Amino acid sequence: MQEIELTVKGLSYSQGKSGAYALILAEKGEGGRKLPVVIGGAEAQSIAVAMEKSVAPPRPLTHDTWVNMLKEMQVTVQKVIIHRLVNGVFFASIYAIDADGKSMVFDSRPSDAVALAVRVECPIFALSTLLEQAGITPQEESEADGTAQEIQEEVEPVVSEETREELEALLDEAVENEDYELAARLRDKLDKLK
Repeated sequence: MQEIELTVKGLSYSQGKSGAYALILAEKGEGGRKLPVVIGGAEAQSIAVAMEKSVAPPRPLTHDTWVNMLKEMQVTVQKVIIHRLVNGVFFASIYAIDADGKSMVFDSRPSDAVALAVRVECPIFALSTLLEQAGITPQEESEADGTAQEIQEEVEPVVSEETREELEALLDEAVENEDYELAARLRDKLDKLK
C-alpha cells in the first residue's frame, strides 16, 4: 500500500471531547488533505513542546525519556506510519533499526508516535487508503471553517489581543510551572500574531 508523507500542521482544542485535542496532520505535496486525530492533553502538550524548540521543560517529558533511551540503546527511529482506523480509533506503528541492522516495528498510539517523530525528526506517513477514508480535503475544510466562523462570530465577543511581549512572558511562566496545556495555547496565539 502507498504511504503518503504528512507534516504536523498544528493542534487545536477538541470541541467534541472535554480535555481532548485534535492533532492536525497535513499531506505533503499536491493533495492538501488533512488528517485530524483526537489525542489526549498530555500528548498534545508533549507534541507542542517538541515543536516549539525554544521552549525547554525543566524536566524531561516522557517522550524525551524515550528518545534518551533509544539513543543509549543505539536504536534509530526510521519512520512512523498511521495505518488503521477502527471505530474512530487510529493505530500507528513505529519503525526502527538497531546498531546491528535489526529492524523493529512497535505498535503505538498515533499521538505517542508523532510525539516521538517530532523529537527525532523522522518522517510521518499515513497509508493512502486511510487518507481516503478519514482525510479531509481542502474543499471540505473550507466548508466546515465557514460554518464554524459564523458560529464563533455569533457566540464569542471580540477580545483585545495581548502584546507579543506579554504573551511571551506568559509562555515562559507556563513552561516554568510545567503547565504545558497553557503553554501550547499561548504558543498558538503567538503564531497567529506572526
